[in-house]
Amino acid sequence: MARPKSEDKRNAILAAAIQAIAEQGASAPTSKIAQRAGVAEGTLFTYFSTKDELFNQLYLEIKTELHGIMLATYPREAALKERMRHAFCNYVGWGVRHPAKRKAIAQLGASERVTEQTRAEAAQLFAQLGALLQESTAEGTLRGLPQPFVSAIMAALADTTMEFAAREPEHAQRYIDSGFEAFWNATSH
Repeated sequence: MARPKSEDKRNAILAAAIQAIAEQGASAPTSKIAQRAGVAEGTLFTYFSTKDELFNQLYLEIKTELHGIMLATYPREAALKERMRHAFCNYVGWGVRHPAKRKAIAQLGASERVTEQTRAEAAQLFAQLGALLQESTAEGTLRGLPQPFVSAIMAALADTTMEFAAREPEHAQRYIDSGFEAFWNATSH
């Protein structure tokens, strides 16, 4: 009879994968991930049948966490600018608090190991935020441009904001406010 899987071991594998991917990208070997997690490599494959399954599950888990953070206490009835500020600032705050997850999701996002199905599942999570971006750009400079382009601009500004906020925590709020204003001015005017 097979032993029941441990949620602690699964979480340890995922946490180890985050660190390994952040450092080595999608080429991070499963042996290093298992070693970091404190499990045998065979145990890793008890929880995830392949490296690709591990990476796809990790991608979805990080995206799900990020979605929850960005929409936590989302002010649905607030003005558009305040809703955008909420999403942007929560995204930046998450990235500053979790630099390894931010690096890992960027590496996984660029990897062919993450399937189109997984990407579609993750994109579905962010449909509400996509609608918010469309609303924001409806009258602005970026109107009519594809949503992935607008999302990439937001991500680039957010990444820059995260880098500076993490590097100079004493000025973090100034960078976050300025980063948001740059995004808002680019998208809504």
